[in-house]
Amino acid sequence: MDTAVRELGTRLHGLLTGVRLLRQRRVDERPAVPSGLVGLLMLIDRCASGCHARDLAERGRLDPSTVSRAVAALVAHGLVDRRTDPIDRRASQLTITPAGRAALAETSDWYGQVLNRALADWTPDQVTEFSAALGRFTRDLEVALAHHDNQEDAL
Repeated sequence: MDTAVRELGTRLHGLLTGVRLLRQRRVDERPAVPSGLVGLLMLIDRCASGCHARDLAERGRLDPSTVSRAVAALVAHGLVDRRTDPIDRRASQLTITPAGRAALAETSDWYGQVLNRALADWTPDQVTEFSAALGRFTRDLEVALAHHDNQEDAL
């Protein structure tokens, strides 16, 4: 393994630790959205006319049972409404509530404040370059994992 790749692995470990600490601090300071559910609430919010749990599982690349439990928690906290789908009465359509939208906005503002403090000494160009590199890395990692999964399926 190349030294630069090894160093990247070390930095990624540090990033994951930082993200875990960031999430914990958010929960301590702004508990409106339960831990681990911000991403799912964001996915539901992006569905203008509502969505199904199976769609969330697919988009979030999550196990359907995990999504089901998470949706139940969001509904219990009043952040998401679950209604019978008028087209498929066996399915539920999920929509974000006004309380959910407010909690998501507050959470987004909180993360923005923390990121602004963390990036205070960065130039706008550095932030843009980092964001672009992180986006590329994320996409390339997904492609590499999909390629790895396809190789395992072929065996």
